[in-house]
Parts: sequence; C-alpha cells; structure tokens
Amino acid sequence: MIYDPLRRKDVPLTPEERVRQWFIEQLKTSAGVPQHQMMSEVAMEYGAGKRWRADIVVYGHGGVPMAVVECKRPDVEITKDVLEQALRYSAVLKVPFLFLTNGHLTYICRRAGDTYEFLDKAPVYEEMLVQCQR
Repeated sequence: MIYDPLRRKDVPLTPEERVRQWFIEQLKTSAGVPQHQMMSEVAMEYGAGKRWRADIVVYGHGGVPMAVVECKRPDVEITKDVLEQALRYSAVLKVPFLFLTNGHLTYICRRAGDTYEFLDKAPVYEEMLVQCQR
C-alpha cells in the first residue's frame, strides 16, 4: 500500500500507482503545482456513456482544468494509443496541456489551435496559468 495525498487514503502499490505517485511529487517539486490544485483518478464521461478516469488532473484558478496526466506502468511504451487516450480526456476537459509518462519517459504537449505540439520541457504551474488565460 502507498498513501495517495490527493485521494487522502492508502491505495494498492501497483507499478502504475508508483508512477502516479512519483509524478505527483514531480508536479509539486519541479513544476510548483500546489497539491490542492491536483486530483487523481478523475472520473468523466466520453461519448455514449463511456466512463473514463484520468490519472491526474491539474487545476487552475476557479477549478478550471489545465492539464491531464496519463500514467502507465514502466514497462508500457508511450505510444500513439496512449496519446489518443489523453486526447479523449482533453476532449471532455478542454485542457491546454497533456503529460504522458511511464516513469522513464515523459512527453508534454501543449494545445496549439486544433492540435497539440510536443514541448522540450515541462511548464511550471505559473506558465500553465498564463496559458489558460489566453
């Protein structure tokens, strides 16, 4: 078991959960995301009643979603299918940022009009807030 500070409870320590907890810490320490501005296992509906759960959602002022994080086990490649999964979440939440990680590789995307572009480095929380105000 491992304590998830976002859900405020102990959860089973699966390989994917280990990646999620590592990335929550990265968002807090490297990107400056306040812990109270993140949620894990965010439920949503997409399409004809299909239910999905985003691994992590980062919120801005007023509870506006700014980023979706899709976490995979370390042995799972970050492929086009993983990107498409995150894009489905983005279609519901309308976020400007996507993070895809398996703990070894992390890809960051920013919305650019009707598409997304890959970034060389992760934005800090303040940069995400500015992007959301556009």
